[in-house]
Amino acid sequence: MKSKILALSALLLAHQAFAIIGIGFHYAPNFGTSLKASEQAKVKDLTLSGTEAGYINYDHGDFEGMQGFGLKLWVDILPIIDVEATYNLAWGSYNANLFLYNAAGELQNKQAIELEFDGVPFGKATPKFVSMNGDLSITYPITFLPIIRPYIGGGVTYFINTPVMNKAFVEAFMDKGGDALLNSEGMSAEDAKELANELGKQLGGDSFEKGFGGHALIGVRAKLPVIPLAVYVNGKYYFGGSFPKEVDRQNFVLECGAGFAL
Repeated sequence: MKSKILALSALLLAHQAFAIIGIGFHYAPNFGTSLKASEQAKVKDLTLSGTEAGYINYDHGDFEGMQGFGLKLWVDILPIIDVEATYNLAWGSYNANLFLYNAAGELQNKQAIELEFDGVPFGKATPKFVSMNGDLSITYPITFLPIIRPYIGGGVTYFINTPVMNKAFVEAFMDKGGDALLNSEGMSAEDAKELANELGKQLGGDSFEKGFGGHALIGVRAKLPVIPLAVYVNGKYYFGGSFPKEVDRQNFVLECGAGFAL
């Protein structure tokens, strides 16, 4: 009788070592993705102070690697396979500058651009390349041992990426009337603020690049019996989607997180 009770207790503990459902938060950096700095280039000829000629130049800096975080929901109750739904957001910051010259090629003013991204948790800052993706994954447990659950799998991914503020982007903005903000003897702080706000609205508006792709993954989850807490690590290799040509994309992302699991 005692042996049966012990066996039943062990079976119950093993069952509790796997979650029926869980939700977690994870750190998901992308260390390899980078943006190359641009050379300073003319954007547009201007008329300064009535009849005086001039022109405006633009350049931007680089970044190496992107910080990222995400959310994950997983279901382990299904037979044979498990299901994961993931949302990741990653970003890399870069500097961007406008240079105002007179006709003699003398620098009149240099202004760093600061932007505000609606709906993205950064507030006012330097421009950022922001990449978001949603994953739906099917995974298959490699073993069915209690507590530790290694698995492999893959699925579909929907990518959303902001454009990079480059020469062509600023040039198009100027052609649509943005140069009217700079038709003065210099680029005042108020001029630059208004220009930055308008550029920010365009960069963070409806110009996102969107596309479907996929991913392959290998990972492991661990959950102690009874305690409703799980930790997980996923390595994902992405393919597909649409990214700005200035961004050198790294396809591998690591997700390290923990969450509540029943």
